[in-house]
Amino acid sequence: MTKTRHERMAIGAMYTGLGLTVVATTVPYVDRATTRLLADHIRAGYPTYTQARVDSAVSTYLILLSVIGALGVIAWLWTVWAVKAGKRWARPAATVMFVLGTSVGLTGLFTRDTSGATGLPPALGWAGMAPSLAALLAVMLLWRRPRPV
Repeated sequence: MTKTRHERMAIGAMYTGLGLTVVATTVPYVDRATTRLLADHIRAGYPTYTQARVDSAVSTYLILLSVIGALGVIAWLWTVWAVKAGKRWARPAATVMFVLGTSVGLTGLFTRDTSGATGLPPALGWAGMAPSLAALLAVMLLWRRPRPV
């Protein structure tokens, strides 16, 4: 089955979102090895924490963000497959995945922990939102009506 121009562009946006999801999932690991924004953020929110406790909190966040990233990768691959296969339910499914992914990203960006600060430093929270931009573009392209000839 021949794909419309919008479907091909949507698939491209989905692959971009997949790449951004992989990047967003690896950013906390790069941060742990370099700038330690997450560790500093936790230490600032909980100044009485020992280094071991801060490291434990960072490890917990890494596990959580890795699981979320893995689920995101699966969702992207499944949605790309559905669009490529021409499934009738691909557009609604992509829309649901967009809403779920954006909700998870916004939760990570804005949820405050018991210290009163957001759980993630803003740089990591915004990195987690990047795939949602590609998802928004993909959903818009999938729902766009083809122009009559």
